[in-house]
Amino acid sequence: MKTATALAAAALLSLSAAAAHAADKPAAKNECFWARNVTSFAAPDDHTVYVRVNMRDVYKFDLLVSCPDIDWNQRLALKSTSDSICSGMDAEIITRAQGLGRQRCPISHMRKLTPEEIAALPKGAKP
Repeated sequence: MKTATALAAAALLSLSAAAAHAADKPAAKNECFWARNVTSFAAPDDHTVYVRVNMRDVYKFDLLVSCPDIDWNQRLALKSTSDSICSGMDAEIITRAQGLGRQRCPISHMRKLTPEEIAALPKGAKP
């Protein structure tokens, strides 16, 4: 009987600790958007692209490989593989590099920036 009570108490403590840990984590946000809602972009280097969506949201794209001259380009295309873009796997950036022609730049990771992160972006990195 004592063993069963001890096991029940241990299980209860374990569950309450897990619940407390889960409460520390922020709730997952819907970070999906449609490519047609992108209004501008900025590329501070050849591995990072920031895109503005619906005039207020900004997403950071980390590129899988170096994308030559993307930080100098005035235009790029965002090609999506589905209706909405929810992860880096859902899209790729297409750009033209001088002397290299059309380049496909796969996105390894994307995330929506907070208003504080957007405000902290350097002038050349703000889309």
